[in-house]
Amino acid sequence: MPAQLHDAVKNALIRDGWTITHDPLRLTSGRRNLYVDLGAERLLAAEKGTLRIAVEVKTFSGPSDVDALEHAIGQHVLYRALLGRQDPGRMLFLAISDDVWNTLFQEPIGETALAHALDRVMRFDPAEERIIQWTPPMSGES
Repeated sequence: MPAQLHDAVKNALIRDGWTITHDPLRLTSGRRNLYVDLGAERLLAAEKGTLRIAVEVKTFSGPSDVDALEHAIGQHVLYRALLGRQDPGRMLFLAISDDVWNTLFQEPIGETALAHALDRVMRFDPAEERIIQWTPPMSGES
């Protein structure tokens, strides 16, 4: 993943009130190490708790966006399962740019992925380094 998109997501999270706790967030499975791009947390004043997330940034910039989607789904499923065992309170999000959201994820294949495999997505604007939408909406978000 290009460093510029990683940094754009990281800056967008910070701008949105998140504290980056891991860059990257390491997961283990036996002797294997896997790395989610970012770990972050945010205090929830009303609930007097902390919301913790892991964010995997995807570019979909290779020769086949469908191949990239297949890879992203597999990675998302694996990371979600490992997080469920190692850090069950942390929610996993796939970060995708607004351009990818408005193209691939508006097609039937992207809609199917969202409906059946990718349960949490963070849509962001890389140029403005801001979060556009959380799917589903985060607590207190619109």
